[in-house]
Amino acid sequence: MAYDPDNIFAKILRGEIPSTRVYEDDDTLAFMDIMPRADGHLLVIPKTPCRNLLDASPTQLSAVMATVQKLGHAVMAAFGAEGVTIQQFNEAAGGQEVFHLHFHVLPRHEGVRLRPPGQMGDMAAIAEQAEKIRAALG
Repeated sequence: MAYDPDNIFAKILRGEIPSTRVYEDDDTLAFMDIMPRADGHLLVIPKTPCRNLLDASPTQLSAVMATVQKLGHAVMAAFGAEGVTIQQFNEAAGGQEVFHLHFHVLPRHEGVRLRPPGQMGDMAAIAEQAEKIRAALG
């Protein structure tokens, strides 16, 4: 399938849809998930077009994974988390809903379950959580 340049993440990259950006470099963008399954839940995407892991170039994967690792450390520090869950889905049958490569980064605490998917978060709380992550990045 072809990449759709009008997917929601492409629109976020172009600034057509607002987002709470946490980190950006030449190749990647990290922003808060508006339907967080945990406090500090964020997404990491490449700035260049690709549908998912299956069609990403090694360069795209390398850049995104470096940012995922960096943000994994930051969310653990920001939220005093004991672990981090990284999620990534490919194609509709694999659970993918937005067809632009993205990784979910979720700080985790022992014994605390993830919230159900698809529930809008409190935007003020999400903004506060983003600040905590930015502070942890230094």
